[in-house]
Amino acid sequence: MVTGLSAITPAGVGIEALWAALLEGRSFGARITAFDVSRNQSQVGAAADAFDPRAAGLSEDAIARLDRSTMMALACARAAIDDAELRSGTFRPARVGVCIGSAIGGVDVMERAFRHACVAGGTDKPDRVMVRPDRVGRNIYGGFLAASISTEVARDHGFTGPCTTMATGCTAGIDAIGTAAGMIESGMADIVVTGGADAPLTPIVLTSFDNIRAITRRNEQPSRASRPFDRERDGFLLAEGSAILVLEDEVLARRRGARIYGRILGFASTSNAHHMTGLPADGEALACTISRALARAAVDADDVDYINAHGSSTQQNDRNETGAFKRVFGKRAYRIPISSTKSCVGHALGAASAIEAAVCFLALCRGVVPPTLNYETASPDCDLDYVPNAARDARVRVILKNASGFSGIHSATLFAHRDHAPRSRSEAA
Repeated sequence: MVTGLSAITPAGVGIEALWAALLEGRSFGARITAFDVSRNQSQVGAAADAFDPRAAGLSEDAIARLDRSTMMALACARAAIDDAELRSGTFRPARVGVCIGSAIGGVDVMERAFRHACVAGGTDKPDRVMVRPDRVGRNIYGGFLAASISTEVARDHGFTGPCTTMATGCTAGIDAIGTAAGMIESGMADIVVTGGADAPLTPIVLTSFDNIRAITRRNEQPSRASRPFDRERDGFLLAEGSAILVLEDEVLARRRGARIYGRILGFASTSNAHHMTGLPADGEALACTISRALARAAVDADDVDYINAHGSSTQQNDRNETGAFKRVFGKRAYRIPISSTKSCVGHALGAASAIEAAVCFLALCRGVVPPTLNYETASPDCDLDYVPNAARDARVRVILKNASGFSGIHSATLFAHRDHAPRSRSEAA
């Protein structure tokens, strides 16, 4: 059961800021000003400008040694744990785990360290880079280590259960949530703090995506740059953010009278073994993943009320997803509302699917399907119901959330309303 939620996104600090932005139709693309982008083709992104680590209560020591992604995860975890009303004495620290996803870990710390510590090797060897040992601080390793995102959260709260970071690229958030649910189901933990965090708005990360034409070049219209499933989509809007969920054993949650946002029914992940960055147009591999998740969740395809898509706003992804939905749901695919949260807050890599999962649980609680913003022109290869530009009231009991990432990973999970009575897999067979 999900008993706590929090998010930090370009829409602001807190899950309610994100929800309000979605319902109000605000999109947060803007020109990047944190570093020089004048030589980049893509010069826009979506920064979480409202996040201030000092205002969030982080210590000067933490601010000095940690990456921005880890700081966002720490702040989000504190807020989610507070939202879940987990109080000392109501749980055993050894039975609380942490499993957070991140595509790139502390890359900002690494890039800053490289710029500070590395110098040209001299006129005789201009291509060689020398490292100045006196400029490499003792905190660098812990700062860029992906594992720090989870271990710092565990240390902050004294949680001594299983602790791991999922580094599976753009599916990392949903992979962490699925893995966390498995930890509880298998008896490894009673409570798991899970979600995702990434802060990829750095010179090297931006340029890497820019050079393979994965990100939008709509520099003159940044607030309209993220446009999933629209015919004029030209790449994703690189963003930063974090979302943390508190997952809890149902018996424990109900015994302590916790507020319950919903439940996780089933999770699946596969590799298409196709290409590092390319996707086949037919969506077969993603369809297989979704079908496996449905089977694990003991949910019929006809039971799905809403799909929160990966919806990255690239030509190939949105086409691939649309094909996968048609394979799994057949003609009913045209009647299921589908939307992309990235149209509002961009693509925060491994954090994106965690942010989107948090949105799903609010949709379950409030009976509202959030929209796909900036959807203006229908695309012949994306012809489903993408809930264009305006939220929609709906009876939402079961949600499919899927994600895809570079290297060919596809992941999917099923979320359900807190009152949904899950079936066993033998009953569904």
